Amino acid sequence: MNLGDIVQRKKVSLESLSSRIFAIDAYNALYQFLSIIRGEAGEPLRDHEGRVTSHLSGIFYRTVNLLSLNIKPVYIFDGPPSKLKSTEITRRHKIKEKAEIKLTEALSKGKFKEAKKYAQATSVLRNYMIEDTKTLLQLLGIPWIDAPSEGEATAAHLTNIGLATDAVSQDYDSILFGAKRLLRNVTISGKRKLPNRPIYIILSPEELTLQNVLSNLQLSREQLVDVGILLGTDFNPGGFKGIGPAKAIKYIKSYRRLEKIPDIKQALKEINYESIRDIFLNPKVISPPPFSWNDIDEDGLLNFLSKDRDFSEERIRSSIIKLTESKKKISNSLEKWIN
Repeated sequence: MNLGDIVQRKKVSLESLSSRIFAIDAYNALYQFLSIIRGEAGEPLRDHEGRVTSHLSGIFYRTVNLLSLNIKPVYIFDGPPSKLKSTEITRRHKIKEKAEIKLTEALSKGKFKEAKKYAQATSVLRNYMIEDTKTLLQLLGIPWIDAPSEGEATAAHLTNIGLATDAVSQDYDSILFGAKRLLRNVTISGKRKLPNRPIYIILSPEELTLQNVLSNLQLSREQLVDVGILLGTDFNPGGFKGIGPAKAIKYIKSYRRLEKIPDIKQALKEINYESIRDIFLNPKVISPPPFSWNDIDEDGLLNFLSKDRDFSEERIRSSIIKLTESKKKISNSLEKWIN
């Protein structure tokens, strides 16, 4: 669901977020990396055995960057999806299938720029990619969690039990799941090209808090979830015909709950809105014991990325040195502050 048109967001720099703990929606980040880290014709990075490594590149360099800023990430992986998400999953598969056909056509005609656009929509997260990511995180000393269902829900939960300060995702659903604070554009910040246009923009991290969203919209969290259902969620794609953000808010402010809106009574019978509401307000989550961040396994990291997955050994070593030096600076700054 896109709340972007109705919520206030504050641009922030990663440097200003030092000492925070990020609960990152792993699947969301991995799909972003699989989409944007590609060659000229849209081909993903691969190793000598043909295994896709674009996601590993994104996770490694972004995680090192976060750690160098004294930001501690924990990655949350999705568990089995709700049956109510089947329609959305089918819709996504159809989009990928259409993109695959157009990608093949573009490549056959030598239209590589066009091919890259379609290739970005064909990303598929295979099981081995998930396992490779977990291996990489372990070698980096980064904790990760397997959620019982939606990763965003457990990430949001961690912000409410004090194990994380921020939920990190591109999706606004984190707010519906009750995240105290949501950060967007963390995994894709930087210079990005607009689709189908020769224009580049700078994507900066954005911060929004549940408290500010509810206060500015003058809604309760339950009512915000109902607004989300009106606009459409992963569990009722498309929402209600003819209802945009302004109208959805007007309806909920006037009638307080979905069931009381006379104009949608018939359409409401066609979706299991009570179950969708319950997914957001009472999601399946996990409360893990306090997790820790360990030292990097330098030898293991070099073996995995450079020898097994064909990454540049020089770049990997350079990143490790950068991280080591930044940790020293942080430690020295803390000692000066304490003394």
